Amino acid sequence: MKIKFTRRVAEMCSTSKSNSALMSRERYENLIRDVKKVKDQGKKAPYDYWLTKHYDVLKMQGVDKLIYPLTGDAEDIRFYISVDELFDVLCSIHQSVGHGGREKMMYEINRRYKNVTQNQVTAFIRCCEVCESKKSGAKKGIVVKPMIFKNFNTRSQLDLIDMQSQTDGEYKYIFVYQDHLTKFVTLRPLTSKRANEVAENLLDVFLTFGAPCVLQTDNGREFRNAVIDNLKQLWPELTIVHGKPRHSQSQGSVERANQDIENMLCCWMKDNSTTAWSKGLRFVQFMKNRSLHSGIKRSPYEAMFGVTPKVGLSDAPLPESVLCTLKTEEDLEMALEKVMSEGKENEVPSNINSVDCDSHLQGDDRSADMTCTVCDAPCSGLVCELCRTNITCCEVCEAPCSGLVCELCRKLENTKRKRDECVQSLEKQALKMRKKSDANFPNPDVGDTVRVQVPDVDRGKTDARSILACVIEKTEDGFYRLGTREGIINSLYARSQFALSHEQFVQLDEVPITSATISLRSVASSQATGNGQGFVRCHCMQKCINKRCLCVKNGIKCNSKCHGSNSCCNK
Repeated sequence: MKIKFTRRVAEMCSTSKSNSALMSRERYENLIRDVKKVKDQGKKAPYDYWLTKHYDVLKMQGVDKLIYPLTGDAEDIRFYISVDELFDVLCSIHQSVGHGGREKMMYEINRRYKNVTQNQVTAFIRCCEVCESKKSGAKKGIVVKPMIFKNFNTRSQLDLIDMQSQTDGEYKYIFVYQDHLTKFVTLRPLTSKRANEVAENLLDVFLTFGAPCVLQTDNGREFRNAVIDNLKQLWPELTIVHGKPRHSQSQGSVERANQDIENMLCCWMKDNSTTAWSKGLRFVQFMKNRSLHSGIKRSPYEAMFGVTPKVGLSDAPLPESVLCTLKTEEDLEMALEKVMSEGKENEVPSNINSVDCDSHLQGDDRSADMTCTVCDAPCSGLVCELCRTNITCCEVCEAPCSGLVCELCRKLENTKRKRDECVQSLEKQALKMRKKSDANFPNPDVGDTVRVQVPDVDRGKTDARSILACVIEKTEDGFYRLGTREGIINSLYARSQFALSHEQFVQLDEVPITSATISLRSVASSQATGNGQGFVRCHCMQKCINKRCLCVKNGIKCNSKCHGSNSCCNK
């Protein structure tokens, strides 16, 4: 450790300026000599005044020590130290505060020393192997390999919002279902979170939009299995699997949607002066689906159906005064004709695409017996380029590529194009998330020291939270094989399962190269100061009254991490 820290200090000295807090032994002795000279001969030059303001000399047991001058009511003597003394001073203080962090060390240092900086303390802590092993593991939720699903209904997320603190009659929960690609949300009020009630609402959604391949939820394995079992009972031909409880770039999405839903629901209830949130879910669902989503760069409604959401005639090119007077379809037709006639008089181009029938008919293609596939109106011989069905001229529009397409095919093409754009936006979002993850988790090289967190069931209360290992191999799949002084760990690790250390604590030549491997639990037991594995917890549902309880079997009392909030007789 001293060698590592000395190397770090040497690097600091090489880049430091003349007024740096770091003092070589030569500079330290020169300052003592200059201060004693000024005291003997008196102050003459400006340098002498500056020197006596910042430095003083105190003789302790025949040795001259450089100190900060005592001023006012100051009682504590603060020493200056040279580079040679820095490690011993920091090591003593670090141990006295129980291997505390930078702030704890600086609190003690500032009481006794003058020229020790935070950078020096940080460098010392990074070189401490004990401090490195007591750190916690990597942060959860970091994206390592974002996955993009390019088709609708490939993956969907399910979550429940707990509204028990603000019940609405019999309703206590909000059912939230979201498609991963389009981000389209479906909301339902629930009276409970029983699997059969959730399955019935899921079936309603599936029979409307189709069932996904993967259903993802984080409400527990038993809940997921029970929901899928109920779905298969209600719909025997359904085949569906449940996804991981936490999936990068997906589960966080539905939880962020939950927050938006709660905020929108709060605003709707205030605007309508009501507490009946179950009635507002349908309005909130529409508001959520029509608003812009930052991930796909468009509204979920537009990604789902390929068109912008409409609210009756509110989007029509008619003034508000005219819309208020409309009662029948005849009134609407008259208002539209009036607007169109005024537009022609003012030479305003219409946004309605029209195609001349005669320009697309050849010879005997005209036939009065043909009817349009879209509106069943009599049509001429126009044919859609995509579905090859008869269409009327008023339903024809120019496709972006070439030829003529009917209204149904045009909407289908728009939907496909919108979803392709959603995929592109999600890929950009995944790239952004990957860059952020790479910044937090740089790729280690072979030989680098890493920190692997030890599960609490595999270590004692006073054992370190992590073990130190070094990277000995990186596989083609992007996993890492790690080695310790006790041997090579028998499992491969993803990048998100360990953290990179700032110093080289474990060298490659310290790892015994043998064919036999060792488990993480064995490594933790070998490095433990106590008996190694010593933490036991149970998950009983029967009050821990017999030896089926793991704690009762081992003759220990249940602790705060056992069986949640269930009642217990073993405390």
